Amino acid sequence: MIKVNLVGNPNTGKTTLFNLLTGAHEHVGNWHGVTVEEKVSRYKFKNEEIELCDLPGLYSLTPLSYEEEVAADFILKNPDRLIVNICDQSNLQRNLYLTLSLLERGCKVILAVNQIEKRPLCKIDYGKLSQLLGIPVVAINAERKEDGEKLNQKILGFKGGTKYNLPYLNKLHLNEIPKVSDEASDFYKIKLLEGDEKICAKFSSSIAPQPEKVADARYDYIDQIMKLVSGKRERVYGQSKFDKILMNRFLAFPIFLGMLALVFYLTFFSFGAWLSDLMSWLLETCIGQPILNLLTSHLGQSSWVCGLFETAVIGGVGSILSFLPQVALLFFFLSILEDSGYLARVAFAIEDILGKVGLSGKSVYTLLMGFGCSTTAVLTARNMEDKNAKIKTGLLTPYMSCSAKFPIYSVLGGAFFGASNILVILGLYLLGVVVALIISLIFEKTVLKSKEQNFILEFPPYHAMSAKRVARVLFDNVKSFVLRVGSLIVAMNVIVWVLGNFTFTFKYIPSSGGVSILETLGKIFAPIFIPLGFGSWAPVSALLAGLVAKEVIISSLAMFNGASDAGAGAIANSFHDPASAAYFASGASVISYLVFCLLYFPCLATTSVLSKEIGRKWTAIGIIVELIVAYITAWVVYTLARTIESFGAMKVLLTLLGIFVIILSVIFVWRRLKKKKACPFSSKCKKNCAKAKKEK
Repeated sequence: MIKVNLVGNPNTGKTTLFNLLTGAHEHVGNWHGVTVEEKVSRYKFKNEEIELCDLPGLYSLTPLSYEEEVAADFILKNPDRLIVNICDQSNLQRNLYLTLSLLERGCKVILAVNQIEKRPLCKIDYGKLSQLLGIPVVAINAERKEDGEKLNQKILGFKGGTKYNLPYLNKLHLNEIPKVSDEASDFYKIKLLEGDEKICAKFSSSIAPQPEKVADARYDYIDQIMKLVSGKRERVYGQSKFDKILMNRFLAFPIFLGMLALVFYLTFFSFGAWLSDLMSWLLETCIGQPILNLLTSHLGQSSWVCGLFETAVIGGVGSILSFLPQVALLFFFLSILEDSGYLARVAFAIEDILGKVGLSGKSVYTLLMGFGCSTTAVLTARNMEDKNAKIKTGLLTPYMSCSAKFPIYSVLGGAFFGASNILVILGLYLLGVVVALIISLIFEKTVLKSKEQNFILEFPPYHAMSAKRVARVLFDNVKSFVLRVGSLIVAMNVIVWVLGNFTFTFKYIPSSGGVSILETLGKIFAPIFIPLGFGSWAPVSALLAGLVAKEVIISSLAMFNGASDAGAGAIANSFHDPASAAYFASGASVISYLVFCLLYFPCLATTSVLSKEIGRKWTAIGIIVELIVAYITAWVVYTLARTIESFGAMKVLLTLLGIFVIILSVIFVWRRLKKKKACPFSSKCKKNCAKAKKEK
């Protein structure tokens, strides 16, 4: 078996190549943390078994971040494995820096140059490059199957050595440094000169680090190579005229909000709403009704089995599956923004804002992934080298509106706000972000002070998604959603239905009457939520069910109102009916409920991952903080919304403006009073004050 490491800088197409060679479906992105630990897969080529290990992206063997440390340690601990070093043709000059580090270590290297762009910056003489470096060089496109076979041929036929002619090392005068190891002594000498912390600690060296000298020697040699193998560069990698607008300090954030608003409009309204209605009709007509007819014809309408399947299984699952098109659209649009290279630029644009609250640009990817699924998003925080920043990022992720929450926003918000619900949804998404930043600032100023973090981000050139990539994104997310609905959601709906239709003495309520188990439990907690505007048992019981999965909240509300099998319109109308178990008296109570759903307890899957990634202690603290923040924020929003309903938006706005002016005035006067009295020397202040100080 041939053992191979796949190594390269971030954004060189490494994971794409891994998927091509092995047939895997790992996520591809422009971010730190997309690959945060080694992934191993085996495949066969011409009856030869190959074990391919995809390592996190790194820039050199002197790591500056967690993911680089993972990759560098694996390479150094497995020196006999063949390395396929993938570089981007348009950024070859910088990518070769890692290549030289690998050659210094004496690794067995095949250089795979990935031609990502259709219009490369310059042409490369690969034969000349192979001759100068002394290693095999193969030009590929990491998305083409025939190029994968070409690379496999190179792997099978590899006969290179581990001794390389690197003339620039003469400038470092390694022979003047005492021998430090029997294995790869020159490499460790270079690491000592670079000031690598681990190597310096290992050999207890007194050599003065000269990292600039080492870097200059490598880059000078790379410049010489590039002059010999390449033509004139016509433009700069990743540079685009659009960046002058999209990354403008004043326009970047408003443009990003505008794009999110467009995504939400297309997803929740317009095209997405039409697809959702179509899906709901298909589920009811083609699946739900025939099954119900079959059940009632054999068991009768009053049978508890019919009630179970009609309400919990068919109705409950159908009410969630009707949102499948919108889930697919949301992931599709987010993938377009990511793959186009735009989200990488957003991360850079808001790096300064995050830095002020103790986070880094690396946190952007985790938080943005939280809009899809908090569980998988938390995993990407593990690449952060600063422990406190990692803990904060993990704790903040559940504040993002994951895809499991938007059925709640869509049905409840749509029932009360109609077309204006797009503003409510956008407001909820922004509220989650704002609350997360405030919580991060509080942690930063108290118990989780962050260190200064390295944030290296490469701007990929703007490009469109391939049709294959679009199909893969849609398939993966639809598959994940359907599996989740078909397993966890079905099971939870069944449990909620049983608790809502049987008494503690196990009597079926529709036949015998009585109070259900869930209603009894809900009434215990309901008084706590009266100040928030939804202090009845059904909404509170739905929140309890939502601890397992947020999608269950809306299907539970539909079941409590007896409308789960009656379509989205009937479900929405039931919330206006005072006779319904889940009745909301006003838009203020609905907004309060939506805010609480946004901010309270994360689902159990996210809680489990948080516990593993940041520890039980911080997970417990995070949950307590979320519950407190959710309650306070929902109360404030409910009070403000009630006030607006009573007095009008303009009157409330002007009143708040007046209060704000008063507070600012008090703060201003207080600060002036704290200062020393005005200097009596007027225009000659500085001179006379200095004289007075000397006399004292």
